[in-house]
This record gives sequence, C-alpha cells and structure tokens, in this order.
Amino acid sequence: MQGTTLAIGILGSILVLLLRPAYALAAYFSVLVWYPDYLRVSIGTIDISAGRTVITILLLRCLLNDRLRRKFVWSRLDTWVALSMLVYVVMYCITHPLQESLENRSGLLMDTWFVYLAARLIVTDKTALTSFVKGVGVVLGVLAILGAIESYTHWQPFLTLRRFRPWDTIVDAQVIEARIRFGLARAAGPFSHSIMFGSCFVMFLPLIWALRRERGYWGKLAYLLSAIAVLGALSSMSSGPWSMLFVVIFCLVLERYKRWTKPLLIALAAFCVLIAVASNRPFYHVIFSYANPLGGAGWQRAKLIDCAIEDFGDWWLAGYGTREVPWGRQTGMGHTDCNNEFILAGIKYGMLGVIALAATLAMAFRGLVRAFKETTDEELRSFYWAMGSALVGVIAIWQGVSFFGQSTMLFYCLLGTIGSSFGFTRCVTSEDWSVQGVSNDDLVLLYRGQ
Repeated sequence: MQGTTLAIGILGSILVLLLRPAYALAAYFSVLVWYPDYLRVSIGTIDISAGRTVITILLLRCLLNDRLRRKFVWSRLDTWVALSMLVYVVMYCITHPLQESLENRSGLLMDTWFVYLAARLIVTDKTALTSFVKGVGVVLGVLAILGAIESYTHWQPFLTLRRFRPWDTIVDAQVIEARIRFGLARAAGPFSHSIMFGSCFVMFLPLIWALRRERGYWGKLAYLLSAIAVLGALSSMSSGPWSMLFVVIFCLVLERYKRWTKPLLIALAAFCVLIAVASNRPFYHVIFSYANPLGGAGWQRAKLIDCAIEDFGDWWLAGYGTREVPWGRQTGMGHTDCNNEFILAGIKYGMLGVIALAATLAMAFRGLVRAFKETTDEELRSFYWAMGSALVGVIAIWQGVSFFGQSTMLFYCLLGTIGSSFGFTRCVTSEDWSVQGVSNDDLVLLYRGQ
C-alpha cells in the first residue's frame, strides 16, 4: 500500500496547488477523512502519511502567496497555539532520546502547527469560510452514507487495510463481532476507531448547520447535510460521539435562547456541587455513570481522573516520559488506557502541557465571544455560535477519549478556522462605505456591509 499512499499524496498535492485556496483546504480535508492515516510510506524509521504530504505542499503554497500573507494578522490565539507547540516539543525532547524526539515531534508539528497555519492563512474572510464549509458538508455527507452502510450491513471495507500498517499488522476477525451493538456494527470508515469516525461528523456539524442562513439552495441544503452528518455520527454506535452529539445539539438550540446561557452555566456549576454532596463522591463519578447513552467504561474514565489526582506528584513536572503509566490495574485494565485528552497532556508534558491546552481553548472562546459581540451580521454571529458549540463538543468528548491521527488534524483545522474568524469583524474596506449628504454642512457615512 505504500505506492497507493504515495499516489494519494501526490494527487492531493496537485489538487491543493490547482484549486482556489478555500477549496484546496477542503481537498486536504477530503484526504484526511477518506484515506486512512495509518497507511504510511516508510523511509527508514520515518513514516509519512498522505495527509502530511498534502498539508506540507498546501502550507508552502500559502506562504508563497503574497495576497494570503498580506491578509494574515497575528492574534493572541496564534501566540498560545505557538506556545503550546513549544511545550509539546521541548518537554518531549527532555524526556526522550534525541533522534526519536526529532522524528516524533516533526510528525506532530505537521499534524498540528502546519494544519493550523494553513487554515489561518486560507480562511481570510466570510466568503472563504463559507466555501470551505460547503466543501466539508459535501465530503462528510458522502462519508456518512458509507457509515450508514457499514453499520447496517456490517461490511467494513477499510478494516482489512489495517494489516498494511507499519506497526501492529494484526487484524482480528473477532474485532467485527466486538463492534456489534443492537444488531448494528460500529462504523469506523477510514478512521482507526469508531469513536474518531463519529466525532469528526459532530465536530463540523455546527458549521454545516450555520449554512442554513445562506441564500439560495445552499440554505436549504444545509438542513439535509446536517441531518446526514447526524446519521454519520449515529452510525459509529459509540457513546462518545452520541454524547458529543447531544451536547452540540443542545448548544445549537440554545442559540435561540442566548439569554439563558449564563444562568445555565451557573446552574450547571451548582448541580455539580449538589450531586457531589448528595452522593458523597466526586461529581464526575456520577456524571460518567449516568451520562452514557450506550453504556460502556464510564467507571474506568472516572477512575482515571482519580489516579491522575492521587499521583499528581509523579507527573506534574515533566509527565511520565518513557516510564510506564502505572494505572492499568487501578482502572480495571491490563494497561493504562488514557482516554482523556487533558490527562494525556499531563502525563506526556507535565502540568505545563495541561495549562497550554486549557489556555489555548480559553483564548479561542474569548475570541469567539468578543467577535460575536462586535458584529451585527446574523449570518456571521451564527458561525461564531457554531464554532463555540463545536469547541464545547470537543471538550465534552475529550473527557472520554483522546484524539490521535486524523482527529487531531481535524481539530487543528477547526481551531485555525476559529482563529481566522476573529478578524472578520475588522474586514471593513472602503467599498463597504458610502458617503451621503444630509445637508450642506453635514456628511454621513453609511455602512453597506452585511
């Protein structure tokens, strides 16, 4: 499969060079969600995916484009993302051998920093954002149909490709049986896991939903594409995407009742305190026990937080590094399955990693809130609300799964899009204003922007 991976990488690179920037980003998105990230081209000890090849070419194109470079304005979110990258690189290099660190961190930067910068450079205005989201909606719509077919027929065409992975090449036939729930298979598509497959639909569902304010047929098509995206998330038959879907839909409904946002947040905080007192145990144990629509390892996820708190002194400075994380027996497993993004950041990079991740998310929310208040454009406000809903959904699913592979790249693509959107409210040119005389002595500037 190395030849096929190389061919996909070359084809994707050609597309991102020929298409308009917004559609080039959508083409890269297509490569991410349709071609398995675990299929690599091996060069010595280095494994290169098709996605990494395409994003490198796309970023180079952006950096060589004078128009895109001139429109780029550094923001506070860029600073925090850059600082988080610095933490992830330096802390890993401190605790791992140099050669391994160089190879591993180079791949990380391609999957995170490269994707973030490409999205920041390309999504320069609302038109570019809309074009990109339209492409995403169509791509995910077709993928959701595949997910529904997989779930209903139990036919998983990408499953056999896992034997071509450079690492674990074993494909157990019993894996398919283990993925059956209520007579339906847990669709995974080209992703490594059904949870990742389902979460990619929910992550971009809010942006697709925001297209409903578009004029013409795209406004109507947004409803159909949103419904298909929901179907794709449900086809994963996994509690993580289902819970994430519930959270995101709740946030999207709340858009019509914005005034209730602050009271609901206060009520949520009070509810957590109340159930902790009433149950005489940490509130997250209660939430993980009952907020799981399909059942599953809720106890294990709650116990993982307990272990992180109890062994805080062992990992807070620099993580566990090359040492084994000793929580397998305590969480009822033979090994430590760190399915919490925030805890994973801690055991990899120490408390600095947790702070960097939390600060990046906080800065993203802060920018969205500020931009939302600065504009009166209802279409743009809907996009800002959608981006905030997507981030809330990501944080929710991070309590039960940590992202890797394609999901990580998709998240940084979303984060880069969010970072670019902050400047939309400042993109007012002379063409958006007209001069109208009211009297002989007064002139009034009238804004013609949407």
